[in-house]
Amino acid sequence: MFSDVGGLEILTLIVMAIIIFGPDKLPKLIQDTMGFIRKIRSFADTAKEDIRSELGPEFKDFEFEDLNPKTFVRKQLMGDEQDPLGLKGMKDSLDIRSVLDDKPAAPVNGRAGSVGFDKAAPAPASAGAPLQPGERPPFDPDAT
Repeated sequence: MFSDVGGLEILTLIVMAIIIFGPDKLPKLIQDTMGFIRKIRSFADTAKEDIRSELGPEFKDFEFEDLNPKTFVRKQLMGDEQDPLGLKGMKDSLDIRSVLDDKPAAPVNGRAGSVGFDKAAPAPASAGAPLQPGERPPFDPDAT
């Protein structure tokens, strides 16, 4: 929560607090603030215990951290420590480096870089040649 606050910012806040509240009222203000934080924490803990007791024994292992969407999805998809869908095996078998390299695609049907489903398809027109009237531009399935 406060990982991006540096020492200079904390020092500035302390100096401002001393200037605004004065050195005689600052200890009382800190004491009141800490008491308020303790009351809020005890209220939250009591509320959690009340919810757990009301849910009953079938939810005895319920954790409120499981309500975080990331944790919930991970737990529902992966189980507790199981891998029922085989996602870990798929993750281990995927070689991301081979997908991300800049090598051109292997030729398919004698043409490199594009996929054709019929062998008699004409080769695409070159990029620099103008189109004839009524001629449709070449369609690249990889570009769509």
